[in-house]
Amino acid sequence: MIALTDTATMAGLDPATLTDVLRLAGHPGFDRIQDQIRRTGGCADPIHLQGSTVTRDRATGQALHTYSTDTEPGGRLRIACGNRRASRCPSCAWTYAGDTYHLIRAGLVGDPAKGTPPTVRDHPRVFATLTAPSFGPVHNRPGNRPCRCGARHREDAPELGTPLNPASYDYAGAVLWNNHASELWRYFTIYLRREIAKRAGLTQKAAREQSRVSFGKVAEYQKRGAVHFHAVIRFDGPDGPDDSPPAWATLTLLTDAIEAAAARVTVDIPRAGDQPARTLRWGTQLDVQPIGAFGHGEEITEAAVASYVAKYATKAAETTGTVDRRVGNKEALVLLGVPDHPRRLIEACLDLHRLYPERKLLDWAHMLGFRGHFSTKSRRYSTTLGALRQVRADYRAAQQRQALGLPDPDDSPEATTRILAHWAYAGHGHTPGESWLAANIRRDIQHNRETARDELPALLELEGAAA
Repeated sequence: MIALTDTATMAGLDPATLTDVLRLAGHPGFDRIQDQIRRTGGCADPIHLQGSTVTRDRATGQALHTYSTDTEPGGRLRIACGNRRASRCPSCAWTYAGDTYHLIRAGLVGDPAKGTPPTVRDHPRVFATLTAPSFGPVHNRPGNRPCRCGARHREDAPELGTPLNPASYDYAGAVLWNNHASELWRYFTIYLRREIAKRAGLTQKAAREQSRVSFGKVAEYQKRGAVHFHAVIRFDGPDGPDDSPPAWATLTLLTDAIEAAAARVTVDIPRAGDQPARTLRWGTQLDVQPIGAFGHGEEITEAAVASYVAKYATKAAETTGTVDRRVGNKEALVLLGVPDHPRRLIEACLDLHRLYPERKLLDWAHMLGFRGHFSTKSRRYSTTLGALRQVRADYRAAQQRQALGLPDPDDSPEATTRILAHWAYAGHGHTPGESWLAANIRRDIQHNRETARDELPALLELEGAAA
């Protein structure tokens, strides 16, 4: 149990939180409340449910186990919110990042349990970064040289990414580009297949019959507030990762096709009101690097790529200084204290909404116009997030059956059970004291994770020596 009487810890609490912590500590159901919060991983905004379940023998109808939230403190059961955004819930975001890591890694090193064989490691694959064009000069750190403003900015300088001259910066172009970024990606994937066929000297149909392009990508915000995409792009045979790509499907061909496809993509926006017609394109800072196997001395390794993609799968526009929830008017930006640059981007979304109502810029102003998915993949890249969550759910269900002494359907197919459940939403979130408790639980869990991560290299070294 967490030591709630730690005077040093209490000194940092506001009176309302301290009062609620003491109330919570004296609650007769405190142990169960703490257990529920721990089971959610210290979720910052858990969902509250009310209801019951009955597990019955399918053949006889006998009730083998019953559960009701009537026996829980406050008559509620807490479950994790499942939010992927670290700014909303660090605990659930960590789980999402872990799933994304395994999804991306399975498509790089292979994992039969996740639908990809180890031979996928021999397929040509690259790590590509597609960026937005310039909307005006911004403060940056160009190597060892000073910024265009004449200063040498430190790495965490708040002015990095902000315009040198906000009055001339194309804020409208920036948010419209973000808003259409997903369409630019879609056209890129279309042109990529065409460029591959062209370089292979084949028709598009013949190229599809001989090869497949698979990818997993994640969106990231640059400091200037523009979205860019990081993608693992891989050559497969026509049947996917289980099939070897043809001899002509080389790393060089893939790299050349990516560069040509990115250069071809355009999305036209018609004139509207005082806004001119625009042709949106990818920026010139396209980076394509081959991915090497871990331990072979390559700069970009499988582990590094999977970790990088997983890291940004849990982040959103709030990394630029904007808010992490929807904003309906400009007055709210002042009350929320949004910094100047993201505030101007949000205001541009609000102003442009009436000119482009079908683009829903009002709804996505807090995302600086971007309305796409942050993490996507092609169908045959590897497993799915849903499949990974199902494995976790099945594992927990097996643990629960064992704890309750219920039959395992894998061991006794004839001894199957039926679960009848009724659940109703009963709210969400924590009281101030519960929030404090959840934060402490998250810190404990994070400490254990970091300890395990620090010990991993030594364990791998021992494993290699034993082999």
